[in-house]
Amino acid sequence: MSEQFWLVVQYPLKSAKGSQRDHWLREKVMEYLEISLADAGLGYVDGFDMGKCISDPKKYALNIFCAVTEEERSIALVKRVLREGRLDYTRIKIATMSYGNEETYTLKYAYKKGVTEFSL
Repeated sequence: MSEQFWLVVQYPLKSAKGSQRDHWLREKVMEYLEISLADAGLGYVDGFDMGKCISDPKKYALNIFCAVTEEERSIALVKRVLREGRLDYTRIKIATMSYGNEETYTLKYAYKKGVTEFSL
């Protein structure tokens, strides 16, 4: 069995509940990723959370969680799907963590150069 990873796609939000557009974005991103990950045999969407960031309660985020088998291929697929689907690709952060090894997520991609930190 190949190693598994948690992959999270994070979008910044302006409020804890998010706007109507944020809810639409969540539904579309989850739908697109579910289909794409399944078609590629790389994993599945495991759920989401939306609200205050744990690290900074003054900031808000939408986190979409995926369980994937191949870290690098999955990151490339997620980036491509979000870019081609025009799903606010320019605002995302992607981080991964080994499955079953519940340490911290490691930032793998950020929409802006110089961003080096990631937290839920």
